[in-house]
Amino acid sequence: MDRNSEEARRGRRIALIIAGIGLFWILITAIGSEYGWSQRTRAFFDLLVLAGFGGALWMTYQLWRSRRNDKD
Repeated sequence: MDRNSEEARRGRRIALIIAGIGLFWILITAIGSEYGWSQRTRAFFDLLVLAGFGGALWMTYQLWRSRRNDKD
């Protein structure tokens, strides 16, 4: 398999993860508002989403480093 197609696949996967996390955050915020969840519960989900975005940022950094190393 071509190295560029593997990197492109990883990039698409990261993009889908970020989009999924964003949609989950919007959905969970709406559900929490509708059912009157406590601020503590909402903060838990906010932290969970923040950790997901942090993980996606880390994966993006790893992809960038691998592309940069391949150039050299």
